[in-house]
Amino acid sequence: MTVNFNGVVRMMGILLIVLACCFLPSLIVAMIYGESESFRSFVLTAVPCILIGAILKKITRPSLADLKARDGYLIAALGWMIASLVGAVPFVISGAIPSYVDAFFETCSGFSTTGSTILADIEPLPRSMLFWRSFTHWIGGMGIIVFIAAVLPSMGIGGQLAASAETPGPTLDKLSSRYSDTAKKLYLLYTFFTLTQTLLLVLGGMSLYDSLLHTFGTVGTGGFSAYNASISHFTNPYIHWVITVFMMLCGINFNLYFLLGKKNGIKSFFRDPELKLYLLIIFGASLLIAINLMTTGTYDSLSDCIRDSTFQVTSIITTTGYMTADYDLWPTFSKMLIFMVLLTGACSSSTGGGVKIIRILVSLKMVRRGFSLKLHPNRVVTITVGGKEVPQEVATNIANFVFCYILTAFCGFLLVSFNNLDLVTTVSSVLTCLGNAGPGFGLVGPALNFSILSDFSKLVLSLLMIAGRLELFTFFMLFSPRYWNSNKA
Repeated sequence: MTVNFNGVVRMMGILLIVLACCFLPSLIVAMIYGESESFRSFVLTAVPCILIGAILKKITRPSLADLKARDGYLIAALGWMIASLVGAVPFVISGAIPSYVDAFFETCSGFSTTGSTILADIEPLPRSMLFWRSFTHWIGGMGIIVFIAAVLPSMGIGGQLAASAETPGPTLDKLSSRYSDTAKKLYLLYTFFTLTQTLLLVLGGMSLYDSLLHTFGTVGTGGFSAYNASISHFTNPYIHWVITVFMMLCGINFNLYFLLGKKNGIKSFFRDPELKLYLLIIFGASLLIAINLMTTGTYDSLSDCIRDSTFQVTSIITTTGYMTADYDLWPTFSKMLIFMVLLTGACSSSTGGGVKIIRILVSLKMVRRGFSLKLHPNRVVTITVGGKEVPQEVATNIANFVFCYILTAFCGFLLVSFNNLDLVTTVSSVLTCLGNAGPGFGLVGPALNFSILSDFSKLVLSLLMIAGRLELFTFFMLFSPRYWNSNKA
């Protein structure tokens, strides 16, 4: 079985056309605020995308039905790379981010919903550029291929295979027999969250522009803000709590929300073991941090303490990356809890990144199974989640993923260490980019940025962001000789 290059090239053509259309909202913003240079940069990027995309569609066969899993991996990986490479161009042409490496890092961070930035001063950027920067979160939150599948039902089984390669979680859940219908349902819910949060933020005193930007960063769990101080720029506690709630909602498996309309749906929703562990970590870590902050005298106000601890824990576990406080100044115990939460990630099939709660849960059950087999070697012990047995294949894939995640992280540590920065900065920069979490610790903490890194390190971290968003296997599969050698398939 060889790669279906016809289908792959055709999908790249479709991607370029859709990506060109995604520039339209930013074009409108540029027109509203009279930003001619930004308008020009979007046009100069969009027009070639449409032309090249149309040519690629013209020279390839129309059918995508014969795409296989092998092709899905290549489509997903290439799609995210091309989107990031093209999405960086307007920043460079407009002069908002003169360095293409920096622009590529920023765009990778946007599409992968990481939220790490190389910008030391965000606020002087043109409003349309800030809009595009945050809009990449909204596009990438549900997945680029999922977005295309939602707007182009003709993709059929090919769209499903490609989307499954970028879906965050061990398995791809379908809500309908046709994947395009599933994608539409997910995007309707995604849009509902977007509109609802935007309205609530406007009611809280935010401008429509700021509400849209920070909603994109929230529902996409990205974390780009229009202000250097992030969410702490806004002093209204109402705004902080609205963003906290929606970060929490968007870190939940989106498929669970469709249970609420069914009989006993609310019970089924809250009985989900991944959701229960997710909420337990959020509320448990928030409570412990709040106690630690109060007992150490870090905060004088109990309400501020609870608000900031809950906000930061939710922001980190959902890999959003917004901040209302510089947690790098918190006591060591609180920082350690933040670090541990960073490693867990959100729920599967959510817009959040990281290892994912379901993998943590299954891994814990595998450890317990190992202890049980040590005591009773002849006993048959199955791993169940929510009353359903976890197939051995899924359990094996999770174990492989965890090992691959650790190995990738260590390789990243070594490569970024050439910057000769301190250990905390080096380790946290890799983990936060690989986990799509945003800010790290040390010199890449919440009050700082990634501009201190060399171009080489920025490129390494950019690739780690994409690899983390694609769940590692999809990205690294392309570097395997077995992938390209049909005789070894």
